[in-house]
Amino acid sequence: MTAPTVTAPAAPDLANLRIEFRHHHGLADLDRGLQEWHIRILDRDHEVGSLRAARCRSYNSDNLAERMADHGTLCAIVASRLLTPDGGFSPELEEHVEQPGNFLVLDGLRVHAPFDDQTVVTTVVAEVIDRLTDNFYAVVLPRATPTADAGTKLLAQAGTDLAGEAVCDELQLIDTCLAAPERAAAHARERFATRVQHPHWHLDDEEEGWSEEEEDGVLTARTVAVLVLAGEELSALAWQEVTALGDEPLARGAGGVFGRLPAITLRRDAQWRQQMARAFDDLTSDLRDADHSLEPRCTGEEMALHLMIDRARSITANRPHAVLELVADLPRSHADYDWEGCSDNLFEDHDVLMLFDARLDGMEDKESDIHQSMGMVNLAADEWFKPFRTDETRDPDRGFRN
Repeated sequence: MTAPTVTAPAAPDLANLRIEFRHHHGLADLDRGLQEWHIRILDRDHEVGSLRAARCRSYNSDNLAERMADHGTLCAIVASRLLTPDGGFSPELEEHVEQPGNFLVLDGLRVHAPFDDQTVVTTVVAEVIDRLTDNFYAVVLPRATPTADAGTKLLAQAGTDLAGEAVCDELQLIDTCLAAPERAAAHARERFATRVQHPHWHLDDEEEGWSEEEEDGVLTARTVAVLVLAGEELSALAWQEVTALGDEPLARGAGGVFGRLPAITLRRDAQWRQQMARAFDDLTSDLRDADHSLEPRCTGEEMALHLMIDRARSITANRPHAVLELVADLPRSHADYDWEGCSDNLFEDHDVLMLFDARLDGMEDKESDIHQSMGMVNLAADEWFKPFRTDETRDPDRGFRN
């Protein structure tokens, strides 16, 4: 007897997803510190899910603890755990939130297949937070328990994805005053955009060929392959420009690899440009090694890696067929093509990017107030290829590969 064929569920079409906010408030009613919002998740005009949001503001309530307890649902748990009976802030809240004052409480998520997808839910939550809060909110989401329903588990994971921190068994908080949630939200939006553009790059966990191994962090096999391609292309262009430009200075906005660098480098000579071109070669060689170790060893390599990540992002966005051919034999991972994650995790800091800000002209000078107050190193153009640490110096006899 022939076994029945099991067809994997089709990937959701995310291109037409949108969210709609509804807030009904009678003119004769008082907010009493708590606004209720109903968020609809729509595929075109068809509702495929919904989410509840309660925006709770201490300054607009006589006793926010009583108001939230009276509302019930997750708000009541927040009131009992994070507020005092008289409406003050508990020590737990003050420990986890920089400037406590307002809450956005999210619960009641329901979403229909095939849109019950973590990338979708995390992006929806990020957009709701962006729309309904400012820098003075503690966003509260549930934590998953063994008995939690599917919607609660998705909502809880969204909180974790967006830099939420557990404060008790039932609750986690996202402090909108901090930078980490903003970076996490940008990451979520980028992953969602990639899913929309290239849905065939992402598979369900059960689908054959999916790698559960995440030990490599952001440098998955497929991510490395695209970064190597980006490094090779930038190297080839840089060496062409070395030959064509010689010692010729560049004007602002000149274009090309060297024209994209900060203004302090535009008048450097051919020898300096050779070292910059070699930085692409060195990083690409590191990526080709079996362990895919990658750590910029000088300012020039930091800039080269930023350019490689930017080009890799462009390659995945604009050349999907070439990418698919490039990575056809490589294992898939949830973290493939996470360029925002690469930008966050492959650098000790992003000081070199501050050189692009014209308002900070002169910050590379060791005597400048900004340079000294932030503890910056090797930002002046003539120091770009000075190693950060003497024990990580590259072989000085390696020569130039082109």
